[in-house]
Amino acid sequence: MKATVLFAALTLAACPAFAKKSCEELKTELEAKITSHGVKTFTLTIVPKDEKTDLRVVGTCEGGAKKITYQRGAAAAAK
Repeated sequence: MKATVLFAALTLAACPAFAKKSCEELKTELEAKITSHGVKTFTLTIVPKDEKTDLRVVGTCEGGAKKITYQRGAAAAAK
């Protein structure tokens, strides 16, 4: 159940309505949502929109010029 709620929250964050937000503002909002669902170790990273990644993209920002990726777990927090 928590995973479903978290996925829904992250998916909503990826909507185009959020694309015009600053990356730091969106990242802060995403961190709050993720931690409110009990996830303690994760990493959100701001990268250029064209950067290839295997990580889940959870949002776009700065007019779509950048994206925010999500990685959960201890390995993510160690980076």
